[in-house]
Amino acid sequence: MKTELEIKDKTRQTEGLKIAPFRQHIRKTSPHKHNSYFEIIYLTKGKGSHTIDTKEYEIKPPVIFTIRKEQVHFWDIKTEPEGFVLIIKKFFIDNCLDKDIKCLISELSAQTCLFPKDNTAIDIFNILLKEYQEKKKPNQPIIDGLLKALLAKLLESVTPKISKNGNSTTFQKFIDLLSKENELTNKVNHYAKLLNTTPQNLNAICRKETGLSSAEILSEHIINEAKRLLLYTDITVSEIAHRLDFKDNSHFSKYFKRHVDQTPVGFRSNNN
Repeated sequence: MKTELEIKDKTRQTEGLKIAPFRQHIRKTSPHKHNSYFEIIYLTKGKGSHTIDTKEYEIKPPVIFTIRKEQVHFWDIKTEPEGFVLIIKKFFIDNCLDKDIKCLISELSAQTCLFPKDNTAIDIFNILLKEYQEKKKPNQPIIDGLLKALLAKLLESVTPKISKNGNSTTFQKFIDLLSKENELTNKVNHYAKLLNTTPQNLNAICRKETGLSSAEILSEHIINEAKRLLLYTDITVSEIAHRLDFKDNSHFSKYFKRHVDQTPVGFRSNNN
């Protein structure tokens, strides 16, 4: 019985940032998560599909994929791929002194799949890769500068909505709390208390940042995690309800059906 998802770690424990060419032998992978890091994949060649959570994306280079640490993904690549993988660990983000980098990462993490108009970002990837590979101890100001330029370049494919006040920090902390392993609870009050604010203020911040209420953002995370557990593990609906802090199976099933228009059992059987 599969009760937990595979969690991969492609970095050394001391690394906060890692860049590497996309491994060309990768074709098919099993569904898995990442160990506390944010991954950016930039593909310039390859055909096939990339599934992130419950959505399948066609690989049409140039293409940018981002995978947050709570998301489940797997590949089905039909031809030899080419591109780059950039891994940003949580402690790099936590210790980064450049607020713009944090904002850019936050903005990019909200975009699962992007199709840039051209391949010009490849030049920055190559310079960053060279800087990372050629020195035993990379020059951090250079790395930070290149990273900021790269993130901004990748975000040219979308319209950035970067907040210029302290609200974005509280909002990002809220999202970080929602992304923690096995710690989701369906109570906005719980998160407001952890963030040293009121539920009303947290709700106002979320609406300003996204146009959604704090309850809507929370329910999106709960439903996404429920879908992952239903699709990629064999644990029972009752166990999922308990893991997501619902008082009983019936409460969870009604909540899930209200948001997905299917029962948990129906969703599992229709997608397996």
